[in-house]
Amino acid sequence: MPDAFEVLAEDHAEVKQMLNELESTPGHSAGATEAVLAARKRLAQRLVMESSRHEAAEEQYFWPTVRDRLGCGNQLADEAIGQEGQAKDVLTKLDKLDAADPEFDKLLGELIPAGRQHIEFEESRVWPGLRQVLTEAQASELGEQLQKAKEQGPTRPHPHTPANPTVQKAAGPVVAAADRLRDAATGRGRSS
Repeated sequence: MPDAFEVLAEDHAEVKQMLNELESTPGHSAGATEAVLAARKRLAQRLVMESSRHEAAEEQYFWPTVRDRLGCGNQLADEAIGQEGQAKDVLTKLDKLDAADPEFDKLLGELIPAGRQHIEFEESRVWPGLRQVLTEAQASELGEQLQKAKEQGPTRPHPHTPANPTVQKAAGPVVAAADRLRDAATGRGRSS
């Protein structure tokens, strides 16, 4: 089983790839075809879904570990959760828009640099200290918890749900089940 840093690094690599693809394809204002716009919408939906799972898992297990194990853990977790909260607001709006809507490209313009900055913050400011204080066994256990939480996590951002691990663990399964039912009913997240 991969450790926490491997699980998160894989997620970060996937998100960076999606951000790069979204940034490099033309949007509506650049004259993108209907096919390109449809592909951008599907990719944005995938980004929303994967980010939602990732952030929920971090809120349940990663940030509590950071708070407990690092002397400056509260400050680091608060800063990261603040960044994630802003991203949830943008992702919620983005998820509701058609790729031909001018607001879609505007929101991507906000999200792409903020997403990269957040990943850099985690990897350069949080991970080094946490790597020093976790044993291999603890990092592996945390990785397993993160992986399971992601698999069972919500597929939509829920910006009004507190980033509290107790709330996330209690409400998360119910919210995730509701998200999956909505996705199945609408076809959201299916590739076509």
